[in-house]
Amino acid sequence: MLIGVIDGLGGGIGSQLVAQLRGDLRPGEEIIALGTNSAATAAMVKAGAARGATGENAIRIMAQRVDIIIGPLGIIIPNAMMGEITAVMAEAVVTSPAKKLLLPVAQPHVELVGIPAQPLGSLIKAAAEQFKAVMRNES
Repeated sequence: MLIGVIDGLGGGIGSQLVAQLRGDLRPGEEIIALGTNSAATAAMVKAGAARGATGENAIRIMAQRVDIIIGPLGIIIPNAMMGEITAVMAEAVVTSPAKKLLLPVAQPHVELVGIPAQPLGSLIKAAAEQFKAVMRNES
């Protein structure tokens, strides 16, 4: 099973996700860091991703190959994350057959109604718990 963690900017969210998830992996499962830029990819690999790839084409291709995609909400919004998410990237994630676990991280131009704001650490822990639940259901 392949788990794709997608992040951009400095990879802070992605690296925290990778660090949190890597302890829950079973044999044969690996985390792939998919960064919108090289700094994000490097941060996620440093946090423990098995390997990494960077940019629009890597995300487009790997979104079709991974079993689970985890990242901030912005990965499905074109032009989010200060313009790093292209329409091609967003479409690749949305149309991927992979299960998607998205953190409701605020975007300046999008408001999530009915979802109370939470600290990033709480969102990372919630994502890790949801990941564990998905993995239990997959086996």
